[in-house]
Parts: sequence; C-alpha cells; structure tokens
Amino acid sequence: MNNFTWIFLLALFGGLLLELWLLGRQVRSVRGHRNQVPTAFAEKISLQQHQKAASYTLANIRLEGASLLFGVILLLAFTLGGGLNWLYGLWQTVQISELWRGVGLLLSVLGLSTLLELPLSAWRTFVIEEKYGFNRTTLRRFLIDQLMQLMLMLAITTPLVASILWLMEQAGNSWWLWAWMVLTGFTLLLSWIYPSIIAPMFNKFSPLQDPPLKKRLEKLLQRCGFHSKGMFVMDGSRRSSHGNAYFSGFGKSKRIVFFDTLLESLEADEIEAVLAHELGHFKHRHVLKGMLYMATVSLLGLALLNWLMQQEWFFQGLGATTQSHAMALALFLLATPAFTTFITPFFSAWSRKHEFEADSYAAQQSSAAALISGLVKLYRDNAATLTPDPLYSAFHHSHPPAAVRIAHLSSTLK
Repeated sequence: MNNFTWIFLLALFGGLLLELWLLGRQVRSVRGHRNQVPTAFAEKISLQQHQKAASYTLANIRLEGASLLFGVILLLAFTLGGGLNWLYGLWQTVQISELWRGVGLLLSVLGLSTLLELPLSAWRTFVIEEKYGFNRTTLRRFLIDQLMQLMLMLAITTPLVASILWLMEQAGNSWWLWAWMVLTGFTLLLSWIYPSIIAPMFNKFSPLQDPPLKKRLEKLLQRCGFHSKGMFVMDGSRRSSHGNAYFSGFGKSKRIVFFDTLLESLEADEIEAVLAHELGHFKHRHVLKGMLYMATVSLLGLALLNWLMQQEWFFQGLGATTQSHAMALALFLLATPAFTTFITPFFSAWSRKHEFEADSYAAQQSSAAALISGLVKLYRDNAATLTPDPLYSAFHHSHPPAAVRIAHLSSTLK
C-alpha cells in the first residue's frame, strides 16, 4: 500500500457514502409524498397509481443499494484483493503470445463481472419487474438474452482490446493517439451497424403499418427536415410492458423506433409530440455533441492512462504485483469510476439541458399539450416517481424531474 492506495480508498468509500446518503434522501422524499398525488398530475394519475410508483421506486432503491455495495466489494476483490494478480497468473500459464494473454485478462474481468452481476439482473427482472406487472419475459428468454449479450460483448470487445494492446506495445509514446483514433472509428462503426445488425438480434422490427399515423408522422419529418431509413415498431412487449421511442444510427442508417407498448398507450397527437421531442435532439445536434463529448473524454482518458502506466505507484497502489500494458488498462478501467462520482451532476445537468431544448422544439413543431399528456401517461404506465429528491435527481437522472418538466412545457402554452 502507498499514498495512492489511500487516495483510491478515500474516493471509493467517499463516493459510496455519498451514494448511500442520496439513496436515503430519495427514500424519504418518495415515502413522504406517497399519500398525495402532486397537483399537476392529480387529474391524470390516481392515488393508487401514484402509490404503486412509490413502492416500485423504493424496491429499485433497495436493489440499487445492494448493487452499490456489491460493486465496491467486486472492485476491491479485483484490485487490492489480488483478483487481477490471480487472473494474470493463470493466463501466464497459457502458451500464447503476451498480447493475447493480455486480451484474455481483460476479457476475463469483463466476463466474470457480467456473470457475478447476473443474480442482481435476475432479481430486478423476476422479482421487482414481475411484482409490479412489467415483466413479460421468461426464464429461458432471459438466459438466452444474457448469453447472447455476453457473446456479442466478447465478439465486439476482443478485436478492440487486441488493437489497443498492440498499439501500446508497438506505437511508442504516441500509442494513445492511435488508440483514440481506433476507438473513435470503432464507436462510429457500431453506431452505424447497430440499427440494422445488432438490435435485430434481440428484437423484431416491423415497418409502421398504421397509414393515418404514418402519414401524420411523415409530415412532421418533412417540417423538421429529417430524413431516415424508415419508421419501425419494436416488439418491446415480448420482455416488458415499459414504453419508449428513440432514433438510432447516423447518416443514411438513421431509423425511428417506437416500442409497440408506447403505440398502444398513446393517441396519435401524443405520438407525434413524442417523436417531435426526439427530433428536437436531432435538430439541436445533441447526438453529435454527445459523440464529440465521448471522443474528448476518451482522448483525455487515454492520455492519462499513458502517464499512469509509467508510474510504479499506480500499479502498487491498486495491488498489482506485475506491471504490464494489459494490467495498466485493466486497473484504469476498474478504478476510474471511483473518482467520477462527485462530478456526475455536471453531466446530468448537461443532459437535462438537452431534454429541455428538445421539449421546447417539440412544443414549436407539434403540440405542447399533447406532449404533456403523452408524458404523463408514460410516467403513469412506467410507474415513474413524481416526487424524487432534488439532489438524488441531480446525480442520477438524465431527464428533468416530472414536475419540473411538465411546468416547463406548460409555460409554453401561455
């Protein structure tokens, strides 16, 4: 142990205590308001529905607390507990090149983390989601999904990790610039192929068949100057009754996707308003800004890693007995989140700013009243809490709290 060990532990447990404190605030806020529906929602959401949302939120908070504690234990097991050293030793006995031993180490960490977190995912699906009427998947489908996700993750991650480790070995001190270009290109490729190749592995996407609705939405697209590869309906009801809508891809691969559950719940004018909101993200270039942000963060992160891997205290402080490129990358990926907890409100605020901008755009291009009505139905149907704690929301919610968002939209009606 050295000074960096104590810095790491201070950040880790400081972040954990902060998160647990925020969870406590959220519990008190939800419980304290569970017996009265906020005035802005009283006509559309019954007290029974409001209390269901409160109970659902509290159940998820308990699971979130367990996930936090498990995540800290797992991180300490991999680092100071010697888990990475043990895995590295196992791969050293395999008669392959050092590059592929490094790939094996990274994939082992990824695979073990996924498998160890599987019970928490199963609990969420078959206990919480089942209890509150949202789960529609079966155990067989759940296990197949998990296996497919793991295989897809390994298939995608293996060439990326191998490329980065190869550059770390062969490209000298400028490896991190080359690695950043590879990572950025890989991200763009995934964004391009996701709608047409990856997403259909898990769900069925059918062209929107409702002629009047399709015509109405096409007029909206024309007004907004948006060109896509089509509008599709996703069979989200196979796994959950939650509803959503989104568009994915970029360039000519852009496609608009509606969950079938959303189409069943909303009226035509509400669907148009929800789509107008999504188009607001496109019009304000939020997707592009997000990609530029991620590219900048990855560039700075790789530059930091390049410096840290040359510092002996970095390895020793996190319990590593071997200094290698693969070990440095594994330690960096595992430990970095411990230092980012305290800055998450800034990124959440940035995201909420985008949501307000998209709402304002939807109010201009469609109907603010219809968007309000549609959002209230989505809050109701998804059992979203209407009374989150402001500080908890500032850390954890990429969207504005329901009451704040509705008030913002209502102001455009005047």
